[in-house]
Amino acid sequence: MVSKRLMAFWAFVDLWLLAAGVLSIVMSLVWRAHNLMINFTLSSQDLLAGTILGIFLLVTFGLSIFAIVQRNHVTFGLVILNWVLIMDAVVVIVVGSFIWFYSLRQRNNYFEVWQSVSNDTRVQIQNKFSCCGYFLQNDTFDHTGFCGTSAVNVNTTVCVGPVTEFTDFTLNNVFTTIYGYMAILICLFLASLCVINQRNETERFKRIDAKRGGKGFV
Repeated sequence: MVSKRLMAFWAFVDLWLLAAGVLSIVMSLVWRAHNLMINFTLSSQDLLAGTILGIFLLVTFGLSIFAIVQRNHVTFGLVILNWVLIMDAVVVIVVGSFIWFYSLRQRNNYFEVWQSVSNDTRVQIQNKFSCCGYFLQNDTFDHTGFCGTSAVNVNTTVCVGPVTEFTDFTLNNVFTTIYGYMAILICLFLASLCVINQRNETERFKRIDAKRGGKGFV
């Protein structure tokens, strides 16, 4: 018989897996709404990756329920679950590392984004942070809004600082959260191994007990 404490821990971690999947999908959907800096920071590919990751985790949660409710001697489902958890870990590492590597060269990476967005987006960012241009004031900026006023002079700040301050905060939180999913996957993997081991032990003792005529051990 699998101990109640072990099953309680397994269920607790499994619920965290569900929460991680829901969080990934919800945030990927919420961040698709119009938000100036979030839309600037996270591309549609980033949000798609978050959605796919969330789907992976929710499918794994569904598989975990199917695996755990099987009869005591059936451990094949839990074995499959652990292989799927390994696949999930690979996806987590790939997605998290992609965002982490991107964050290492934010100043240059977001200069490319700055150049690719519309004039209206650049004007909104310049108005938001009271800055002009990206690296230089005459560096891809529009002479409208804040940068079209007489207040603009040589002391006016450029946008690379405030922009990358926001993107750095956002990206750090995103990839840290994604890497945090690894703790859930590892804990559920280990808990599932323990459940498999205890179930196998229980079945082994049942077979031994049956050979002894059902008298049990002294």
